[in-house]
Amino acid sequence: MTSKAAKTGPGAMVLVAIEQYYPEGERIITDDLAYRILPLGFRAEVRLIGRFKDWIIRKSEKKVPGLWAGIMGRKRYIDDRVADDADGQVEAVVNLGAGFDTRAYRLQALANVPVWEVDQPQNIDGKRSRLQMLFQEVPTHVTLVPIDFDQEDLATVLASHGYDPDRKTFFIWEGVTQYLTESGIRATFQFLATAPAGSRLALTYTPKDFIDGEVFYGQEYLYKRMLLKDRIWFFGLDPENVDDFLGEYGWRVLEHLGYDELDERYVKPTGRELQSMAIERIIYAEKLK
Repeated sequence: MTSKAAKTGPGAMVLVAIEQYYPEGERIITDDLAYRILPLGFRAEVRLIGRFKDWIIRKSEKKVPGLWAGIMGRKRYIDDRVADDADGQVEAVVNLGAGFDTRAYRLQALANVPVWEVDQPQNIDGKRSRLQMLFQEVPTHVTLVPIDFDQEDLATVLASHGYDPDRKTFFIWEGVTQYLTESGIRATFQFLATAPAGSRLALTYTPKDFIDGEVFYGQEYLYKRMLLKDRIWFFGLDPENVDDFLGEYGWRVLEHLGYDELDERYVKPTGRELQSMAIERIIYAEKLK
């Protein structure tokens, strides 16, 4: 994963923080920590543009159709799956590429569940600083783990931070896989293959035909930005082969959703009309024996 990719860490939470300017009944997701977890410069950005949220969303939709609903919807979906499975199904949570995500600190279901948040060192350092400002220390049930996914062995790094691989674990891999090389993806799945039966995985991915430049899904701007200019997206999956790919590593797909389906669950009830994002999908899977 490149250093440019690490700089995207706070980006999703900026949008979530702006979302909080909507009344509660119109929010796709409620997150009272989204603003406070962000570094100073990003908090200033939220304060500056939050009052103009409708204009900001319209502007973002012109460049990246479906971005807003996609990020909010995937976060709500993962929140729901984690909260359900933390109630007796899993014994730990590992958030791979956690960025400035706040689940470990705002979901009551995780209050007594050990959580490992894994990310590049600069994101971990920034988050540690913010957590110390908010709570005086990193909450005791959370362990922050710096790593380079493409260069370091995930199992070794997690073990060095006290993770027990025999725990049934909920693995979160949100908004990350496109930033990794195939070798980095497969190295991580080799680790996931060792997880105990009954573990869970929530994974987002970009379709391979978009990464290969074959189909743009109305996202020409994003393709030019991420693949041609910044060159920080590398990996995609073929939706038709998802079951086989995960099956190689002992995982069974429980749900495989497009974001139009997430919109039906989480956007439509708010009464807001937002575009759906076609260049990302989400998988919820369980580990077999």
